[in-house]
Amino acid sequence: MADAADYDRPLQLERGTPEADERLSRLWEGEPGLRGWLSTVDHKEYGKRYIATAFLFLLLGGIEALVMRLQLAGPNRNLLTPEQYDQLFSMHGLTMIFLYAQPVLSGFSVFLFPLLLGTRDMAFPRLNAFSYWIYLFSGIFIYAGFVVGYGPNDGWFNYVPYALKHYNPGPNMDIYALGMILFGVSSTAGAANFVVTFLRTRAPGMSINRVPILAWGTVTTSFGILFSIPAVSLAFFLLWMDRQFDTHFFDQAGGGQPLLWQHLFWLFAHPWVYVVVLPAMGIVSDALPIFCRRPLVGYTVVVLATVATMVMGFGVWLHHMFATGIPFLALSFFSAASFVITVPSAVAVFAWIATIWTGRPVISTAFLFFTGFIVTFVIGGVSGVMTAAAPSDQQLTDTYFVVAHIHYVLIGINVLAVMGGLYVWFPKMTGRLLDERLGRWNFWLVFLGFNIAFLPMHWTGLAGMPRRIYTYPEGLGWSRVNLVTTTGAFILALGVLLLLINIYVSRRRGVIAGPDPWGGPTLEWSIPSPPPIYDFDVIPAVASRHPLWEAALREGAGESVIDRGLRLDDGKEMLSTTALDAEPDAIQKMPEDTLAPLLTALAATLLAASALFHAWIIAVIFFAALLVAILIWLWPRGELGQTAETRNV
Repeated sequence: MADAADYDRPLQLERGTPEADERLSRLWEGEPGLRGWLSTVDHKEYGKRYIATAFLFLLLGGIEALVMRLQLAGPNRNLLTPEQYDQLFSMHGLTMIFLYAQPVLSGFSVFLFPLLLGTRDMAFPRLNAFSYWIYLFSGIFIYAGFVVGYGPNDGWFNYVPYALKHYNPGPNMDIYALGMILFGVSSTAGAANFVVTFLRTRAPGMSINRVPILAWGTVTTSFGILFSIPAVSLAFFLLWMDRQFDTHFFDQAGGGQPLLWQHLFWLFAHPWVYVVVLPAMGIVSDALPIFCRRPLVGYTVVVLATVATMVMGFGVWLHHMFATGIPFLALSFFSAASFVITVPSAVAVFAWIATIWTGRPVISTAFLFFTGFIVTFVIGGVSGVMTAAAPSDQQLTDTYFVVAHIHYVLIGINVLAVMGGLYVWFPKMTGRLLDERLGRWNFWLVFLGFNIAFLPMHWTGLAGMPRRIYTYPEGLGWSRVNLVTTTGAFILALGVLLLLINIYVSRRRGVIAGPDPWGGPTLEWSIPSPPPIYDFDVIPAVASRHPLWEAALREGAGESVIDRGLRLDDGKEMLSTTALDAEPDAIQKMPEDTLAPLLTALAATLLAASALFHAWIIAVIFFAALLVAILIWLWPRGELGQTAETRNV
């Protein structure tokens, strides 16, 4: 493998200059005003929009949770009717799992991916924009039904036969099905973009054994999305067909199989657990060493554990179905697989603990969030092992024990890692530091509130409280524990509110961060905060995993080159490299800003809305509009199609 220095002569490396930076700014800058805001394809803008939109959905899902907790704070309460509770329960679940947990991690990755990899943008900037817009519209589409009283009312898991039209005649489940198909399009487009960006746009010398863990976590989950989303999209489409055209895919009376829904759904939903966990683990694996002042212990085994977790995640979906009467042999196999999948997660936990133990920890707010993440990760993992055993799962399934487990795994792990990540990379996004005093209050309120809310749910589950009930009678021993859970939920909400206050205050008058406020080791800390529109004035070349720590660590056979490299200023250009060793391969012309991704996403959403109301003529019109938008998107621009041109180097 060639060292970074080997790229000097053939690539004619140059140093960045103010004149060159000004030229790059002119080349990459978009239009001003509203049109520019709508048409931009800058990955940094969409990364921040993903995070902001996901946090908006987090607030909506949190409000829904608080209302439900008020209903369950004591016995025989009538704050909500059963139908209202069903809709709140369903909207809370799908909001947190689909509209918050994965998109917020996508936001971090969209913002950081090119910066971590030493390139100027995602491989497909317009696809990146499209992925965000259709995610936003899918959320609006689903919430529009909820606002008018037709929100999903069969849980986020949407089990048949209750989801079929005979038992659920309103448009509630049609809105959910079509909205989730739109969301699946967004996730698939984003995943494909991450995979290609990872494989073909890394800085020269960044071979796959030098890639930051966050990038590994994101690309691993992207492969998982590409393989799992088709299953659930097909399931929702077949459900919609059953409801609208009297097909019988899931209708037992017509020869269908209700259990087929659970197979298709959990074939998607269990890998989805790792989709919303592995990038969070990547955030911790990359950021924790910064505050321990040493590299992550066991980089290679953590990467292998990340990949192994995603692969094995496709072999354990049936442990959600242990109570459905499946054969004993299948029970045994999937129970064993559910135990085995804990091994790679344990590898990551031991790597984090060893990094802290052998390092010199700086007790910052971010460090506190990451240690809290490790604690919740272990608790969620242990409770998961209990449900992996088929005999105990028979007792625990459909109780509040499972509710506690899913919150520790999907929300606790995700939220704590995301908040820690915000304290680390907020300075890179905005140029200002978040306040540390408010940050510590923020951590303790979130960490204590979360555990006060969800740890007691294990006990209510063991005491027999079933999930999905909207009220309960007195005398069952659940009242006091539910009151404690509700109190913890409000403490957690206060912690989230404090984070938003910290962001607002720090954004306006926080301490100026500078390029590298933490002394980080990776490429994003080598450029100004916030980054310029073109990210890197010259393309860096790396010779180790920690290009900014090389002098201290003395790692790598060569020396990374940060301040000189390919200038790439003959228009909007980006370097393509080979998949394994990241050797320079081609220079690619990048697209200009365009409204095409927004128009395409809007046409697809309106097509879904037309299908919802059976307005088939209007649906044909919007289908034609969708085709026109795609043609506008793909139509060659410039002389000889310069936007798609590549040339060998």
